[in-house]
Amino acid sequence: MTKKEFIWREILFQAIENKKLEFTQKELAQKYGFSLSTVFNGLKTPRNVGAVEGKRGLRVRDIEKFLHLWATFRNFKKDIIYQTNVSKPVREIEGEMPAGVIFGGYSAFLKKYKEAPADYDKVYIYSSEKEATEVKNRFPVQKGYINLIVLKVDPWLKNPAFSFAKAGATPDCQTFADLWNLPEWYAKDFLNALKDKILK
Repeated sequence: MTKKEFIWREILFQAIENKKLEFTQKELAQKYGFSLSTVFNGLKTPRNVGAVEGKRGLRVRDIEKFLHLWATFRNFKKDIIYQTNVSKPVREIEGEMPAGVIFGGYSAFLKKYKEAPADYDKVYIYSSEKEATEVKNRFPVQKGYINLIVLKVDPWLKNPAFSFAKAGATPDCQTFADLWNLPEWYAKDFLNALKDKILK
């Protein structure tokens, strides 16, 4: 993920989870250790499309539009660090994951909402290099249908101070952006169900 995506995730997370709609560029820059110019440039496109308004002080105007903006910008495949075939049902794969991994995609929806709008047969997780080594030990490379995909975790997703990964799952805004980029036919069912929960 890029610096602008970290800023977008922060704003969307706060807007969706905490109903916080107003921010300052200075506040965002200090929280992430970014320059003010990085924050300003990162917010150009959301401003241009009307997802946020304001300059030094900004306000979220349209959460749905902002979600779609991030979803279309997100380069999901770039974060993949490991993938393999596992000859087990998805629930077993999820249950055998090492402690500390963060579930994304379909598993994130299930973990948070305790239900799934459709059956799924792929597990997406975010992991550090250390955890990825353990994942590889538990699920070594096998030929066949790829149903376990490991993505590199970013520095803030697992940081307790940021509260993003509640219950070991990606926040709804990131789950949405990831689901948008998944090729499976059932991704649309999850996407629509998640949109209903986010925007209700």
